[in-house]
Amino acid sequence: MRRKILTATAVTGLLGACAAVAEKPFGGPESVDYSQELWTALEEANLAGPDSINSVAYEGQHPHGAVLETLDSTVTVDGHSGDVIVKRNYGGEGVSESKVANNPEEWLAAVTVMFRREEGYDPDNDNWFWAKYLPDGSLDTNPKGMELAGRVAKGMDQGCIACHQNAPGGDYVFNNDRY
Repeated sequence: MRRKILTATAVTGLLGACAAVAEKPFGGPESVDYSQELWTALEEANLAGPDSINSVAYEGQHPHGAVLETLDSTVTVDGHSGDVIVKRNYGGEGVSESKVANNPEEWLAAVTVMFRREEGYDPDNDNWFWAKYLPDGSLDTNPKGMELAGRVAKGMDQGCIACHQNAPGGDYVFNNDRY
């Protein structure tokens, strides 16, 4: 009887540990792998990377950057076509809209992305997948070293989801209500 209880306890503990890994809000291997596929799709669509199209830079705000560019489109990742919003975050001492327009590569600090994944990915948050890339396409990390991809900071008081839940229109998007 004692052996059955110990076995049941061990199995329950393992199942709980597996569930905790599966529910990791961001930075897990699946999110990191998906973010790499997303970056490739963004480069192919010229929304990120060295051949990316430019738009009009505008004054930004924290946490994204002093100057921003925002592009939205549709891309296909792993067979799923979804809406994507790409925000290029520019910063540095003396950054300005005109300096970014003349030499965007010099001032690019990060690329933040929202990609609408398939139904059921994260219905609590409109199925948005979040990622923050460095200019070379590698993932940025938070202060704890977690890679910023997936359900970034889901359930937390600060972070991508917590901030964007406050967007007007209930679509997690601040610059329009199309989604």
